[in-house]
Amino acid sequence: MSTVQEIEAAIPRLKREEVEALRAWIEDYLEDQLELRDDIKEQLARSRREITVGQYTTRQP
Repeated sequence: MSTVQEIEAAIPRLKREEVEALRAWIEDYLEDQLELRDDIKEQLARSRREITVGQYTTRQP
């Protein structure tokens, strides 16, 4: 039996709260694995520099 099959077999035995916690963990894990494109990295760096020197505006809903 593969690890994936073992996990699939174990999930139905978990409590709902445990399944939701597992889902949140998987979502966080997958998000952490994403790589940002270079243009997005530059936008983030520019935004951080602007915030550091106080050049930003806030938006009210």
